[in-house]
Amino acid sequence: MEVTRGNSRPEETADSRFLALKSGAFDTFLHHSDMGVAILDSDLCYRAINATLAQFNGVSVEGHIGRSVSEILPKLAPIVVPALQAVLTTGESLVDIEIKGETPSTLGRIGVWKASYLPINDDSGNTVGILAIAINRTIEHELAQAKKESDELVRRVLDGLFTFVGMLTPDGTVIDVNKSPLEAAGISIDDVCGKKFWDCYWWNYDPDIQQQLRDALESARAGNVVRYDVVVRMAGDSRMTIDFMLSPLRNAQGEITHLIPSGNDVSARVVSEQKLRYSEERFRRVVESTADGLIMIDENGSILLANSRAASMFGYSKKEFYQLTIESLVPDSIRDHHSALREGYQAAPQARGMASMQELYAKTKKGDLFPVEIGLTPLTFEGGTRILATVMDITIQKDIQKNLIRALTEKTSLLNEVHHRVKNNLQVVSSLLSLQARSVPEEAKIHFEESQSRIKAMALIHQLLYEQKNFDRVESVAYLQRLSDLLRRSYSNAFHRITMTVESNNESCFLSLEHALPFGLLVNELVTNAVKHAFVGRDSGHINLVMERKGDNAILTVSDDGVGLPDGCRPGTGGSLGFRLIPGLVDQMDGVLEVLNTSGTGFRLMLKLAGDSE
Repeated sequence: MEVTRGNSRPEETADSRFLALKSGAFDTFLHHSDMGVAILDSDLCYRAINATLAQFNGVSVEGHIGRSVSEILPKLAPIVVPALQAVLTTGESLVDIEIKGETPSTLGRIGVWKASYLPINDDSGNTVGILAIAINRTIEHELAQAKKESDELVRRVLDGLFTFVGMLTPDGTVIDVNKSPLEAAGISIDDVCGKKFWDCYWWNYDPDIQQQLRDALESARAGNVVRYDVVVRMAGDSRMTIDFMLSPLRNAQGEITHLIPSGNDVSARVVSEQKLRYSEERFRRVVESTADGLIMIDENGSILLANSRAASMFGYSKKEFYQLTIESLVPDSIRDHHSALREGYQAAPQARGMASMQELYAKTKKGDLFPVEIGLTPLTFEGGTRILATVMDITIQKDIQKNLIRALTEKTSLLNEVHHRVKNNLQVVSSLLSLQARSVPEEAKIHFEESQSRIKAMALIHQLLYEQKNFDRVESVAYLQRLSDLLRRSYSNAFHRITMTVESNNESCFLSLEHALPFGLLVNELVTNAVKHAFVGRDSGHINLVMERKGDNAILTVSDDGVGLPDGCRPGTGGSLGFRLIPGLVDQMDGVLEVLNTSGTGFRLMLKLAGDSE
């Protein structure tokens, strides 16, 4: 951009040229533009600046004039000054360059600006200054960062699930899939994204299964939930039967925007603030350089000192601001109460940091309310104690917090639904086994009952996760109590003569989700084995389950007063499938199982606990 003036005379100075630039329509643009605008001389000193750019920089308009870019923006100078020097040297504009760094207005965080530097030339074409134009992109940058973090949280949650979960467009194109089915199939996300679902590795080994999936997608696009069992291909060309479900996902208008496939293997934030401890003169200079609003009041609440940031934050001029009391800046609903609170604090003042856990609001000149955080610092002067209030507008932080809370709520609902469906699916399998058992020979029914018992133990884990709304751990004592009730009902005939108790040392023992399933199956096998074999030829018996916590370890003892184990019989041996499963279940928990030397049969399991749950 070239800014010139006709009929110039040699005796004209650089100052007169810059004064001419601030006249007329250009001066109106300078002071009323929504963009940040400044005029710099050949020494890169500010000759004019509008309030918008002064606020970007965190220094008052008056504080800029005559000072260099390096003085105003010391941390950005290594980036900005070379660019400005290049414009002075070459006379060529630099347009829409992105600048990132820390300024007085963004202390502790990175600000983002889009800037253009245009040369100001004299009548001879010599560059005598620069017109700087800047647009603040910090808010967009922070919101984008918050969205990225939220998306990463969703991905970690989904990838932590054992269940197959994906997302398709209505035409069946794969958008995303969680980690579990990819690892199970030995493929990567790049192998499936952008493909039609039926052409993916899991299905493309069988044309009939592909057609079945196309039909399911057609039905889901019509608004139906489709569910069926299907055999899919896994790593090494192996097969897995999954309970597959395809559900339509609708927007607020009821339109189907995505299809959600899912399947289960049915075969297995600190703000810190420093106190201001300076002399009154130094304090006044610091007040104008801070990005937060600073307000000093006397014992009557009258405003004695305030920086430009505070006045602009509340929508007042500095002159208007000094005519107010602090009660003029609080919501009308608490104004009368606020006077009493202020007087109580002033009677025994002490430094108080940002009250980040309180919901505080301030009122602008127009009557609008905005969220704030406020820190209080008592300052002692000859005239008495004054209170310095540091006011931070946290509107942006609140918006980010709301977005994060909303995202977390949505993901929690998804996890809740997943565990609910897994529990229901397992119950369906158990019911199917029960129906099938009716048509098999009597000697085979015991195997169906054992399978039902194991499935119910797994379903109970998902039932507890669904009920407690905590998706990464299970309280072991509560689980044992529920499991013992379930076993009593399953073996009601045997429990007419056998008693079973669950004991604990009244300390919470939380099991991680990875340990909970093998833990439940292990208890199921030990108790079932005792019910079937420990009391042969006896009219009564007792089974005792004891759960203890010792530091970071949990100790489970399962014992009975029965006939004891046969000689040479240990977990992992014998003809019983359940007894042979025990070592594998213990390995899955990284635990240690010990056979106790008691009159009956006793087992002690030691394993690490999950972290404490709030």
